[in-house]
Order: sequence, then structure tokens, then C-alpha cells
Amino acid sequence: MIPLQCKMARMALNIGVRDLATMAKVAPGTVSRFESGEDLKERTVDALQRALEEAGVIFLDGTYSGSGGPGVRLMTQPKSDA
Repeated sequence: MIPLQCKMARMALNIGVRDLATMAKVAPGTVSRFESGEDLKERTVDALQRALEEAGVIFLDGTYSGSGGPGVRLMTQPKSDA
């Protein structure tokens, strides 16, 4: 996951920095630093990505033809808490 994908995923889910921080069990400043391009520990980025995936985001790496580069999309059936 790259910083732009993190922000795109948050916007797609309509959640804020604090929401993602809570979901990933990191500080809000950590999310902000990552989204602004600061390098973080791999395990921290993994925690952010995992939290977003559990909320229903699929990360696109841009390797397939015509993709236009890295991006995100939502699952067809978002995961529910039930």
C-alpha cells in the first residue's frame, strides 16, 4: 500500500484519520505521517492496510493491463459486523 492508496481507501469508506487509527491500533499522527509520505515501519503499514481490508477495501497494485496504476476499490459485499 502506498500513501495515496491509504487516503483513497479512507475516502471510499468515509472514515477519518482518527477512525483508521483506532481500527489499526496506531496513533492518529501515524496515519497522517504515512499519508503525507513519511516512511513507517513495515508492520505499521501492514496494520493500516489490514484494517482497511477488513473494512471492505481491495487494493489494486496496477500490475494488470489497463489498470492506470495503483488504486483501491470496495468489495461488492462490504463486510458486516454481524
